[in-house]
Amino acid sequence: MNQTAHQAPGNPDVLAPAQLGPVSLRNRTIKAATYEGLSHEGLVTQELIDFHVRHAAGGVGMTTVAYCAVAPEGRTGAHQILWRPAALPGLRKLTEAVHAEGAAVCAQIGHAGPVANPKSNGAPALSPSRHFHKTTLSFAREATRGDLKRIVRNHAEAATMAVEAGFDAVEIHLGHNYLASSFLSPRINHRKDEYGGSLDNRARFPREIARAVRAAVGKRIAVIAKLNMDDGVPGGFWLDEAIPVARRLESDGSLDAVELTVGSSLLNPMYLFRGDAPLREFAQVMPQPVKTGVKLVGNRVLHSYPYEDAYLLEQARQVRAAVEMPLILLGGITNRRTMDLAMREGFQFVAMGRALLREPDLVNRIRADAATPSLCIHCNKCMVSFHGGIRCVLVDDSGDRAAGGATPITG
Repeated sequence: MNQTAHQAPGNPDVLAPAQLGPVSLRNRTIKAATYEGLSHEGLVTQELIDFHVRHAAGGVGMTTVAYCAVAPEGRTGAHQILWRPAALPGLRKLTEAVHAEGAAVCAQIGHAGPVANPKSNGAPALSPSRHFHKTTLSFAREATRGDLKRIVRNHAEAATMAVEAGFDAVEIHLGHNYLASSFLSPRINHRKDEYGGSLDNRARFPREIARAVRAAVGKRIAVIAKLNMDDGVPGGFWLDEAIPVARRLESDGSLDAVELTVGSSLLNPMYLFRGDAPLREFAQVMPQPVKTGVKLVGNRVLHSYPYEDAYLLEQARQVRAAVEMPLILLGGITNRRTMDLAMREGFQFVAMGRALLREPDLVNRIRADAATPSLCIHCNKCMVSFHGGIRCVLVDDSGDRAAGGATPITG
């Protein structure tokens, strides 16, 4: 392997080919899952395919299709992709289009749990314990043991369909206080049975999911998990418990890599997204009475955290020191300097989100010129745009079409 001026001897070249479990990637960059808002009626649209093709053509090693729900009640919205046979033709078309650009493609699979929208789903949201959701103004009901067994099975079935659809990997969502993550949280999980109380009990459900997914797919595709290091709320799941959970997941042998994340979509949604909190823009897209609530007290929920490059590194390096399995560094990876820093710190891959929404071809541009800066200003207004198809609002997308009136791709 040729060493570059930005690569110290002994550290992997972030832009050279790499192995992720059974999958060969053309480089170590991953387009992180950012909900696209481009599916319709739970199915793939051409707009969703075009979105991922842009990132594949832009040079990433792998792109991730976000928030593919394993059960109807586990969606954050009615149009979110739902794993079922009717979705497979569109998903196959998507994976084939991404592969044609030379990139791999991953499907994020999960259950939103207490973050789900019971009104649009037409079914109650599920939680480890009964929980009130301030955004939907409704209670999530406590999941029964039967619910949990079904949802573990749903994850395995979704992973099997991902293989059939041509995906190279699946990413199990164990973060952001979605269902599996909420079981890890002592603030949300107040159960008295074998799924609550001790860390071993609270980690039981996420571990059952990961083991079931691995058993379903074997070594046909890579299996990744997105794992919270810190919920960002008092009394929540934190690094002192995330490290032993990572060790347990490693000892289970279910995963090929872990992507480290933070934050709670339920209780502190801005904790992951360092930078501005676009309160006015959020209020504009919210229904009443939530719209008025955001205007009046939104700054108490949508906190603003200062941005810096590689902002999750300090926490992530503590997980890195505790486990040997491959880790993916997320958070403020925007340029060659931070990519190389991740490699020096012992991470095997880097995940990029907002920077690629601003510039889908950023990896190709960095390959051509290592000094290329990111144009993302971390205004976070892209977070609001997914209602009509996620995008950087600073980019003229007049030639693009949102998926609201798009035709789903079916068999």
